[in-house]
Amino acid sequence: MRQRTRARWVVAALAATLLLPAGLAACRGEPAVWWDDQATPAGPNPGGVAPALTAPELAVTPEPGATGELLSTEIGTRTDGQVTEVVLTAADGARIRGRMRDDGSSWVPDRPLAPTTGYTATVTATGPDGQTSTAQTSFTTMAEPGPRTGTGLYLFDGREYGVAMPVTVEFAQPVPPAARAQVQRRMFVDSDPPQPGVWHWVENGTQAFYRAPDYWQPGTTLRVWIALAGHPTGGGRYGDADRSATITIGERVELRVDNRTKSLTVYQDGARTRSLPVSLGKPSTPSSSGQLVVMAKHEQTVFDTFAELGPNEGYRVDVAYAMRLTWGGEFIHAAPWSVADQGVRNVSHGCINLSTANARWLFGITKIGDPVTVTGTRARLAPGNGWTAWDLSWEEFVAGSALPVPAGLRPRTASQAGVPS
Repeated sequence: MRQRTRARWVVAALAATLLLPAGLAACRGEPAVWWDDQATPAGPNPGGVAPALTAPELAVTPEPGATGELLSTEIGTRTDGQVTEVVLTAADGARIRGRMRDDGSSWVPDRPLAPTTGYTATVTATGPDGQTSTAQTSFTTMAEPGPRTGTGLYLFDGREYGVAMPVTVEFAQPVPPAARAQVQRRMFVDSDPPQPGVWHWVENGTQAFYRAPDYWQPGTTLRVWIALAGHPTGGGRYGDADRSATITIGERVELRVDNRTKSLTVYQDGARTRSLPVSLGKPSTPSSSGQLVVMAKHEQTVFDTFAELGPNEGYRVDVAYAMRLTWGGEFIHAAPWSVADQGVRNVSHGCINLSTANARWLFGITKIGDPVTVTGTRARLAPGNGWTAWDLSWEEFVAGSALPVPAGLRPRTASQAGVPS
């Protein structure tokens, strides 16, 4: 990939006949008042002549004639007005749709650009007085990029999930720390109603989680777009595909497992509805304590642990109503063989055992993304062993972002919270 030390900008010619005095230039989104025909002039205005109209300044990237541009190239914009139109067309005349970033810094195509293809971008900006400027640039994309990073998005379009469902992106090849910021900028989440959140990278770079400070509100719609096809992911690799999903958040269901009482208590919309006896992991294979999330549900499955535990400890068994909690193999599931132990002692290999009737009932009311809190065991949930986004304080979570955290989402200091220092 061709490297640049400084981007050049294509600058639109100004149609200005009168420059603003120093100190009167306004920030984008907060334009200065140019003319108000209902106001009384503060000073002399000979002849009542209105101020001359001025077209906004406008500059765009890539630079004209640029070659070897990324398939994830964005049309950079810099203006003292507001970008009102971006038209991107391929050499064959096909128009590419896209959207502006919230901060107005660039326009992002809705799909990756084609390799070794010429494109022309025409950008229009409008000033507060309605005057416009236009800038145009043409560029050519790089050849088909080299080795790809396999990616996954643990969301399915149109599905309903629980209130603790983190947006989880997986990387088959770890993303090195130096590449995480530019990858994170290409991962978009919109929530309705708005509940802004932050991305957090698991230390080894194989997963990134997105969540808000609190659980999602029931009825929320999340629109997720992971735009990494052809985008650098570090180590000479590029993302394999764009991935997207629109999902909804369902009823709030929470499960709380207490090793002390050997019980699983269910809360629906904040109200305790049922408590079920359980058996957890025996001393040699304890269950993990922490804030977990239901990751998958299987009405019928097979547990085969011979490869992991060997011929002496391994087993193969049919299991019903299984709900995965960790990558390491901890589930909530029906275990008719341990009913006499449930509520009394721990005998499992780390799973949470229920009777078949209780497991069937619980399976019927839970969703992927429901929160599960386990307390009182001697094993601690390992970071990244499952969707561990909630097993961190908000302060710890935002510390894992590769980009600066917006001011409104930064953890409060002790003085801001009213706590004596």
